[in-house]
Amino acid sequence: MMSRVKSVVLAVAALAVSGVVVTAQAQDKKLPYKVVDGYKVDAETMKGFRTWRAAACDRCHGANQEGLVGPSLIASMKTLSKEDFVKTVRDGRLDKGMQSFGTSKQVMDNMDQLYAYLKGRSDGAITRAKVEELQ
Repeated sequence: MMSRVKSVVLAVAALAVSGVVVTAQAQDKKLPYKVVDGYKVDAETMKGFRTWRAAACDRCHGANQEGLVGPSLIASMKTLSKEDFVKTVRDGRLDKGMQSFGTSKQVMDNMDQLYAYLKGRSDGAITRAKVEELQ
């Protein structure tokens, strides 16, 4: 048992030294994003940011995902399961003014990446809305 704890501590320390943001969630499961310095993200998460921009989600959820006429995604993504996220984006919530993106090829093809970007923002790992791709 002590050996496993020591291994986890060493792995977390190595990630911290490399500049990768580690959250408590990382201990239980693999995070869907990689972030360095709060705004440099992996290529897949960058696709999520580009999908966010292309779909103009900021018109309702705000440029920083903190809400406008639509709710704050920073708050919503803390409790929304991935399955509920996909259903909401795909089907919309017409009664609440959320359109469906089920016919948007870009959104549907990049659903996992969009989720990763917004989850990173909600978790606090991505500290600003505009990100750059890791080189």
